[in-house]
Amino acid sequence: MGWTRRDILLGGLASVGTAAVHKPTFAATSSYFSGTSVDNGVTFRSTNFAKIDRKWLRQVVKYFSSEPIGTVVVDTTHHFLYLIMENKTAIRYGVGVGREGFKWYGRATIEQKALWPRWTPPPEMRQRHPELPESVDGGSPKNPLGPRAMYLLRDGVDTGYRFHGTLEPGSIGKDASSGCIRMFNEDAIDLYQRCPIGTAVQVLPHIADQAENAAKISQPNPVE
Repeated sequence: MGWTRRDILLGGLASVGTAAVHKPTFAATSSYFSGTSVDNGVTFRSTNFAKIDRKWLRQVVKYFSSEPIGTVVVDTTHHFLYLIMENKTAIRYGVGVGREGFKWYGRATIEQKALWPRWTPPPEMRQRHPELPESVDGGSPKNPLGPRAMYLLRDGVDTGYRFHGTLEPGSIGKDASSGCIRMFNEDAIDLYQRCPIGTAVQVLPHIADQAENAAKISQPNPVE
């Protein structure tokens, strides 16, 4: 049986279609990029991590949680995504989250994954921004999803939210999206490889005080 809008609102996942961004800034600040990388035959601009506050860099932290190992927990207040690991640790990623009016909380599951996904703005987004294209091909430098997308479903129903890359590295650590969770492109690639289909996800407004820095990954690089 499908969800009604009331069911979704009560469950904390008010769907906004397949919204990824509020209005993509295709001409991103050049200083946030440095050189290029190649992934699955696609050349893309590498994030200039020298320009990024170190707290947003991917790192291993001490983490205490009752959630099972392998669960993804998102702290929307402090703009962190945690992948729970063994020995009370987690990999912590800096993320961009939904701006006011587009925030959501609740549980979901990664049920679909895509490399260099095609982006199709949902009808409600194109109503707000009619200048947006009907779609953007995967691998295009104007595709706001970046190199990876992980699609969040709940009880088999698409929530409309995703974990994905970004054209705007400067938006990490901010309330900037239409509800989706943005990551540095390199981090989206990393998380994609660590999260199989069926990965449990919990999105919470406040959990970062449960974690403390234990060890840092000096340079975020995709896992080979």
